[in-house]
Amino acid sequence: MRRLFLILCLMSVLPAVTATAAVGRDPLAHFFNESFGNYAEELEQAREQGKQGVLVFYEMDECPFCHYMKQNVLSQPVVQEYYRENFLNFTVDIGGDIEVTDFSGKPTTQKDFAKAARVRATPVIAFYDLDGKEVFRHTGRTSGVDEFMLMGKFVAEGLYKTQKFTNYKREHLK
Repeated sequence: MRRLFLILCLMSVLPAVTATAAVGRDPLAHFFNESFGNYAEELEQAREQGKQGVLVFYEMDECPFCHYMKQNVLSQPVVQEYYRENFLNFTVDIGGDIEVTDFSGKPTTQKDFAKAARVRATPVIAFYDLDGKEVFRHTGRTSGVDEFMLMGKFVAEGLYKTQKFTNYKREHLK
């Protein structure tokens, strides 16, 4: 009898937990900014809009960690709102043959842009300052929304200039 009661309780809670985890918005529409692939122009736009920099999410279609990030982190409204306020956010397919223009104005492909950035695994979350210089990089998925939000604040507040992210994270995720 006790076992049956426990099973019924779990069954009633499970749909609520599943529904809560699934809440989110499409990151292509709400996280990533539209781009024509001219990152030199995107830097200019970021400056004009008062952004703190540019985030590039290097990915591959078949990457399970990229999918995790899109479904569980980049889909969250709090993440989308904070990142859209502070950064221009773009995605780059590390195997892509689409032509782009790098931060210095040189034409290239997505694949070669990623190679020049020394991206070998995915996802890579790279933050660039308003001069196109990489200031922080995270390889792999984050542990979740909290860690990803800390990354954004770490860069937006310029804390990368004075401390390591691991120390900052340790202080804030206690």
